[in-house]
Amino acid sequence: MKGTVSICCFISLLLLQATAEQEEEEDFISTLRDRSHIDETLRLATDEKAADYAAAIQKLRKIYHTSIKPMEQAYKYNELRQHEISAYPGRTLGDSATDGEITSKPMVLFLGPWSVGKSSMINYLLGLNDSPYQLYTGAEPTTSEFTVIMHGEKIRSVEGIVMAADSSRSFSPLEKFGQNFLEKLIGIEMPHKLLERVTFVDTPGIIENRKQQERGYPFNDVCQWFIDRADLIFVVFDPTKLDVGLELEMLFRQLKGRESQIRIILNKADNLATQDLMRVYGALFWSLAPLINVTEPPRVYVSSFWPYDYAPDTSRELFKREEISLLEDLNQVIENRMENKIAFIRQHGIRVRIHGLLVDRYVQTFKEKMSFFSDPELVFKEIVDDPDKFYIFKSILAKTNVSKFDLPNRDAYRDFFGINPIANFKPLSTQCSYMGGCLLDKIEKAITTELPALLSSINSGKQPGLSSCEATGCGEKPKNRYRKN
Repeated sequence: MKGTVSICCFISLLLLQATAEQEEEEDFISTLRDRSHIDETLRLATDEKAADYAAAIQKLRKIYHTSIKPMEQAYKYNELRQHEISAYPGRTLGDSATDGEITSKPMVLFLGPWSVGKSSMINYLLGLNDSPYQLYTGAEPTTSEFTVIMHGEKIRSVEGIVMAADSSRSFSPLEKFGQNFLEKLIGIEMPHKLLERVTFVDTPGIIENRKQQERGYPFNDVCQWFIDRADLIFVVFDPTKLDVGLELEMLFRQLKGRESQIRIILNKADNLATQDLMRVYGALFWSLAPLINVTEPPRVYVSSFWPYDYAPDTSRELFKREEISLLEDLNQVIENRMENKIAFIRQHGIRVRIHGLLVDRYVQTFKEKMSFFSDPELVFKEIVDDPDKFYIFKSILAKTNVSKFDLPNRDAYRDFFGINPIANFKPLSTQCSYMGGCLLDKIEKAITTELPALLSSINSGKQPGLSSCEATGCGEKPKNRYRKN
């Protein structure tokens, strides 16, 4: 009898506990934060002018393929390499532009120590919480892959080797980091309004007590590749992980020159009382001050980026305003994506032009110094070892649209000509054809006229098609371009 009573009591206790847990879960779910401000701030309900954007992209691709790429290929720009950190902030010297990069959406990169809330923040922005497709999160290091979240017609995952093999995407250059890395690269496609306008990249958290070699691939080099292509970089911290170790220090060294794209996020701020939060905020700046050597420090956002309501008795109004400011920052990148692409292609065209002018100058100097009795190898070695003696770089500065700050490192050309014999290149004056025109004229026209005109048409809201001047020659009779005048 006593045993029966005990069993009944035990069952009753279990039922009461289950009921209490269910009520707690319902209370927890009821504290989910309102997400309507995300859609409003990012204007996800408004339709984009898809036709105008597509026309601008098509025009940009045409300018690149007809005016910039021919010189890029003729003088093997993609084989130029730089020994030190990129001389051009935001792009590695020698990289070519691709159709995938021209048509790609703005990239937002998430960096920072492990378990500071990077994946949770992406889940929150996309509304993926409690869905089968949310990024895995936890108190322990959870993200070991580089995860690219992008738009697709249906929800599916894409292996890294597939992403690298697809030339229509902008990730094909990642093959150079090896198969071990491609196994740690994964893409997630899903239909989402925000992903129609931007791509998110989640990265493995920085773990200071692990050597880089143990990852099995060049982690810092991969980070640099994504940093060079990111339009916005969120470096995330939480109040418990403010220490700066060697790997984080190296990361900030790689971010040098990208200060305008960096945003510091102090996440999980509602875990602290106001006074403690002020101390942590000061400690964060104290830790980062030696790493960010700029006059104006990056913007710091203080909030809690996850779907549940802020903890009670915290600065919820402040956190809400900070979150909206961050969303406005993100929206600005989305709104300016076409202008940024045009500026990037123009900057790329300037580098290609400088490279072509330098190779041309090396070729001319080599031909001038050669005589019947000269040893070609010795003559060219003298030129390459001491280009200043022959005014190669100084002569380029006399050209228009060339700044001394844009000139590549001289050592890069010693390596460049080591694998590309100078005899393989023709002078720029001979790079002309009756139908196609001259390489130098075309790239200079793109830099000084076509790309600025395209940018003006975007800013003024005009359709970026052929202008009347391009069509008829500004009031003149249409000319037959195939007939020699």
